[in-house]
Amino acid sequence: MARIARTAGAGTFPMPPPTERRPGDPRRRLDVGQAARLSPEETLEVCGSSPEGITEDEAGRRLSAEGPNAVRSHRARAGVVLARQLRSPLLLLLAVTALVSYFVGERRDALLIGAILAMSVGLGFANEYRAARAAEALRDKVRHTCVVRRSGAPMVVPVTELVVGDLVELLLGTVVPADLRLLVCAALECDESIVTGESLPAAKTVAPVPPEAGMGELASAALMGTVVTSGSGTGVVVATGGSTEFGRIAVELGRGEPETGFQTGLRQFSMLLVEVAAALTAAIFAINLVLHRPFIDALLFSLAISVGVSPQLLPAVVSTSLAAGASRMAKEKVLVKRLVCIEDLGDIQVLFTDKTGTLTEGRLSFMRSLGPDGASSDLPFQLGLLCNDAREGSGGQPVGNPLDLALWSSAATLGLTGAARAYRRLGGAALRP
Repeated sequence: MARIARTAGAGTFPMPPPTERRPGDPRRRLDVGQAARLSPEETLEVCGSSPEGITEDEAGRRLSAEGPNAVRSHRARAGVVLARQLRSPLLLLLAVTALVSYFVGERRDALLIGAILAMSVGLGFANEYRAARAAEALRDKVRHTCVVRRSGAPMVVPVTELVVGDLVELLLGTVVPADLRLLVCAALECDESIVTGESLPAAKTVAPVPPEAGMGELASAALMGTVVTSGSGTGVVVATGGSTEFGRIAVELGRGEPETGFQTGLRQFSMLLVEVAAALTAAIFAINLVLHRPFIDALLFSLAISVGVSPQLLPAVVSTSLAAGASRMAKEKVLVKRLVCIEDLGDIQVLFTDKTGTLTEGRLSFMRSLGPDGASSDLPFQLGLLCNDAREGSGGQPVGNPLDLALWSSAATLGLTGAARAYRRLGGAALRP
């Protein structure tokens, strides 16, 4: 297939070169930024789709080749949880201590230390694996579906079964299930705060965007994870799963869990104990040799010192304390996936956050209006009510721009509604039904 170029402003922007593909597959890999710069027809051609969508057989073939439309699997894996419990210098020190005790004849001490280690690791593993299983069960209960058009007929399919080339219908309240190049828009607006951080919805259109448009300016695309706040539309899937913009962010965040402050302090303390034990063992062994003590006696005595320095009960005490904290959190309906987070959570005194829609309500609200001199004045508020597009939707609930809704839903509206309703729009329409 020849490369496609489209004129935009002063220059052109060519399609990316073809990536590796199977024989007979006309598609080229396309990200949402590139798709937003193409016309709807060009996007359909590159994605190997049509205005009727793809067929069920083609969708199944692409799903087998591309995998499910999921950022990553959320399966509780016992091996991963167990490995996380063993990544501790202190546990390594105690394991070496137990082995040394066993081989020098102190088998009772070795068994005691081994039992403490097993209890510590087992306690942490049991709590974290149970939390992982609970989180997996919660995810399995949630089933997300969307309406797609295949072979010209609409059908409901699980979001995980979407593939590149599917035509997805967007309605009010729909969570965009993949990165889409919009083909049809009817007053479509999307809340993109989860990706861009902007609290106001972004208006959508089918016109291609200029080459210099950034991620927050892709008006001809709908991003995975965003929410339709008004209007409707149809788009073709150009990226799924980890290839979406939302997926890339999620994958990067999930590559490695950062070390908590508690883990940092415990690791530093454990390394200090390892260094002290090694230094004492070497020094005492050397001194005994200088004093012409028997070699075996010197070795056993130095190893006994290292065993005495090791805090055998510390891992068990730490795991028991953290497990108790996790149990108290569970009674408050809080699921703790990692025990080491309990200590840092307890140390928080002041929490600052700017995550719209998670810890906040994710909506605008009106507090007061000020005049040109900075003093309180109702005039700007009254003018805002006059220049307002809020209207009643289904069920009597107001719909419209969040700023307009914030003005009409504020308590101050009650005192100014009568004055505002005295005005009429041109054409005789009421200000607000």
